Amino acid sequence: MSEKVISDAARRIVLKMQQNELNESVIYREIAKFAKGEHNREVLCRLADEEAAHCAVWEGYTGVSLKVKKGKVFKYKLLARLFGFTFAVKLMERGEAGAQAEYEKLAEEVPESLAIRRDEEEHEAALLEILDEERLQYVGSMVLGLNDALVELTGSLAGFTFALQNTRLIALSGLIIGISATFSMAASEFLSARSEGRTDALKSCTYTGVAYLITVALLVLPYLLLSDCIAALCCMILAVLLIILVFTYYTSVALSRPFFSRFFEMAGISVGVAVLSFAVGVAAKAFLGVEV
Repeated sequence: MSEKVISDAARRIVLKMQQNELNESVIYREIAKFAKGEHNREVLCRLADEEAAHCAVWEGYTGVSLKVKKGKVFKYKLLARLFGFTFAVKLMERGEAGAQAEYEKLAEEVPESLAIRRDEEEHEAALLEILDEERLQYVGSMVLGLNDALVELTGSLAGFTFALQNTRLIALSGLIIGISATFSMAASEFLSARSEGRTDALKSCTYTGVAYLITVALLVLPYLLLSDCIAALCCMILAVLLIILVFTYYTSVALSRPFFSRFFEMAGISVGVAVLSFAVGVAAKAFLGVEV
C-alpha cells in the first residue's frame, strides 16, 4: 500500500488513530465470540469490520502495519466477562470521545477523517444502542434489591451499633434481618411480576434477590472482621458509598445515564438514613435503659 504524504504532526495523530481502530476491531471480534445472542454477535462483528476498514484508511497514510495491543484487548475482554459486553464496548467508545478535536486537525490533510468521524458519531453509536444484553433488561430489578438493601440494612446496622455495641451481635442481627429481607424482597418481586402477566417473574426475582444478598454480605462484613463498633460503622458507610459508586458508574456507562446526580441522590438517602437510625439507637437505649 503506497503511503500518502502528510505532515509529521498529522502522521502522529493518524498513527494513534490507526492503533485505536486496530485494537477496537480485535476487541469487538473477541467479545463477539462469547456474547450471547446471534443478533449481538452480528452487531459486534459489524462494528469490528468498520473499525478494521477505518484502520486500513489510516494505514494508507502511515504505510505502517501495527500490532494489536494485547494488554488492552485482555482488559476489555475481562470487563466484558465481569460486567457484560455492553458495558465494556460502551466504556471503550467513551474513551474515544476526546478524539473529536483530533479529527478536526486532520481534516485538511486527511479528508477521509471527516467521514470516519461521522461513522463514529452516527452509525457506530446507533449500532451500540441496538445491543440487547439480558442483564440490562433487569437493571430495574437489581436497583430495587440494591436500593432497598442499602437503605434498610444501613439504617438497621447503624441503629444496632449504638444500641448493642457488640460487633458479633450486630453482625448476627444484620444477617438475620438481611437474609429474611432478601427472601421477602425476592418474593415480592416475583408476585409483582406475575401480577403483571410477565413470563420472566422467576428471573426478575432472582436478580432482585442476588443484588440484595450481595449488598447484605458486604455491609455486614466489617462487623465480622472488626471488634470496634465505631470503626465497623465507618467501614460499613464506606462500603455503602463504594457500592453506590460502582453500581451508578456501571449504569451510567451501560445505559448512558447521568452519573453524579444519581450517585449523590443514592448516597444522600443511604447516609441520611444511617445517621437518623444511629440517633434512634441512641434515643432508644437511653429511653429504655437497656445495657448490653
